Amino acid sequence: MQGTSIEIDRQVAAPSDAVWDVLTDLDAWPQWGLTVTAAQLDEGDVLTLGVTGLVWTPVGVPLPFTIDEFVPGRSWGWRVAGVSATRHGVDPVGDGCRLWMTAPLWAPAYLPVLAVALARIDEMARER
Repeated sequence: MQGTSIEIDRQVAAPSDAVWDVLTDLDAWPQWGLTVTAAQLDEGDVLTLGVTGLVWTPVGVPLPFTIDEFVPGRSWGWRVAGVSATRHGVDPVGDGCRLWMTAPLWAPAYLPVLAVALARIDEMARER
């Protein structure tokens, strides 16, 4: 636990840049995110600080999002429908990396969803 969030992580046998590519590729989000069926940016195609867009849930409801934390190559966090949501990050470790995500303290039931996402990202990054 860190302050206002709960962290989950996984060691990945892929370079951190390959993992970062998966984390920031909106077309890949539905492949690893159980609660995402599609995502798009309002403008451009690069995830960065302040960018806005829409994310679709499995029930077909599009929700607005804003990237409110961004460290290139390392981490990003977002607000979904105005609510502080998950953070995603990668830390280089030797030939691989540590992939991590956080959920707000009020959402501990979301940790199993994040665990599935970590495993899927691990597999996707190793295939790239």
